[in-house]
Amino acid sequence: MGVTDLFAGYELTDAYDEMFAAPGTARAVAAGLHTALRALSPQALDDRCAERHRSFQDRGVTFSLAGEELPFPLDPVPRLVTAAEWSVIEAGVAQRVRALEAFLADVYGPGDVLADGVVPRRLVTTSRHFHRQAAGISPVGGVRIHVAGIDLVRDPAGRFRVLEDNVRIPSGISYVIENRRAMASIFPELFATHRIRPVDGYPAHLRAALQAASPRPSDATIVVLTPGVHNAAYFEHSFLARQMGVELVEGRDLVCRDNMLYLRTISGEERVDVVYRRVDDAFLDPVHFRPDSLIGCPGLLNAARAGNVTIANAVGNGIADDKLVYTYVPDLIAYYLGERPLLDNVATYRLEDPDVRADVLARLDRLVCKPVDGAGGYGLVMGPTASDRELADLADRIQAAPRDWIAQEVVPLSTVPTKAGAALEPRHVDLRPFAVNDGRRVTVVPGGLTRVALPRGSLVVNSSQGGGSKDTWVLVDVSPPAAVGAVHLPPRTDLVAGTVTDPSPGLAAGRSLAALAAVGAVGAVPPDLGPPLPDASHQQQRQQQQQRQQQQRQRHHSRRARPGDGRAC
Repeated sequence: MGVTDLFAGYELTDAYDEMFAAPGTARAVAAGLHTALRALSPQALDDRCAERHRSFQDRGVTFSLAGEELPFPLDPVPRLVTAAEWSVIEAGVAQRVRALEAFLADVYGPGDVLADGVVPRRLVTTSRHFHRQAAGISPVGGVRIHVAGIDLVRDPAGRFRVLEDNVRIPSGISYVIENRRAMASIFPELFATHRIRPVDGYPAHLRAALQAASPRPSDATIVVLTPGVHNAAYFEHSFLARQMGVELVEGRDLVCRDNMLYLRTISGEERVDVVYRRVDDAFLDPVHFRPDSLIGCPGLLNAARAGNVTIANAVGNGIADDKLVYTYVPDLIAYYLGERPLLDNVATYRLEDPDVRADVLARLDRLVCKPVDGAGGYGLVMGPTASDRELADLADRIQAAPRDWIAQEVVPLSTVPTKAGAALEPRHVDLRPFAVNDGRRVTVVPGGLTRVALPRGSLVVNSSQGGGSKDTWVLVDVSPPAAVGAVHLPPRTDLVAGTVTDPSPGLAAGRSLAALAAVGAVGAVPPDLGPPLPDASHQQQRQQQQQRQQQQRQRHHSRRARPGDGRAC
């Protein structure tokens, strides 16, 4: 079999293909990758995929799908993003996070955005994820969105657009880091010929942001709260706790007393300052939410209201994830920041308007309809592939509860070569960049989780729906970057965490790329180690982390020895 067979039969579609500008003609950014892949035989690619599979199995890089624990699906062909493209994404994601941060502070505070009619009050109060229990809580530094994942798609013109926002409990960053490690192992020659920005500094950035959010920043105790080993994302929970050098806990390990939160240990109770929770709001505190929850901690919200503990991300952030609120984000950017959006939304329709609803119902077979509180691709109806019965059922549900749905034009997501059997074929992808907000600036990890729809022609990329992933390579450009900035009006600095001390997103992006370019001009791209832990040398940090891990193992064994110790899912 010839080495060129990998691209045999590669057929371009109406979507923007990120490898080829025309049949057989690679784009400039992908020319080196295209040449390297053409030099591989199908058997050589299979061998590297087998090595990747063994690596993920050995290291326990898994994901739960339909109740089965499987190695996380990583396609061997990376996705390339130019420095110029990334500068727009970086600035646009940071801009969006700052606007949503201001919106959350407003709706759980003075409510100016509602009084001024920018967002209808009824929209907020009818959202399933608007929690009055969170009203009046003032988090440290004004930060509610410590971590954000903004889902982007690329339209047929090659422009990146925002598909949806994730500021409740965005997941996937652990796979970004593990994907990079695996790719460096199976394709070392590609890393020798491509200048790629690193992603390994994320845990340190997250640790620093959580430290800054602590009521006692100089002596903070941080924990990662997990629902338990049966959760589909448990690998990520344990990965982040291990990488940050903090405790991984379940609700039964915590206790609230006198509006203080404590961690039970074999040497007594230890005060907790920050809870990076991976538990949904409804299960977080049985005193205020579901009383039957066994995976939360009673009294946690009271401790947060008293200012004695920080919950990251904050309770009630789900209102910003509401897909109907998504349609107002461009207006929120103008209202709070006095800027125009750097990243546009996908064309979306609000179905409470009778005229809009009538138009949408007349062409359901050409649109995508989503429940406003959906996640993971659940409940989504793809009009062009839905049956007549599914469309009729959808129409009835929209008529009965138009507030619960949005409709979007079908965007043919961009395509990237993806392994399909013994060949490479175009498959549709999206991109989830991750941002960390420490109250002073929003740091966007250079890359993100590229999710890929594995069946031919499918636009559903969610891992929970059987999608795969790709390593996302943001390339270093040694040329001076063009400034990416927004048109500014006086911002509402009273509501935007980090606005006063932050440089503009465009200038921040420019300086970051310029610094990397300067480093790249004299050598390889250095790893992103992230910010150092405060007041500790590198050796002390390692010793402290090893000590914490040893204590965690001791507690784990102690808990296992207790009789009747159940584990809630």
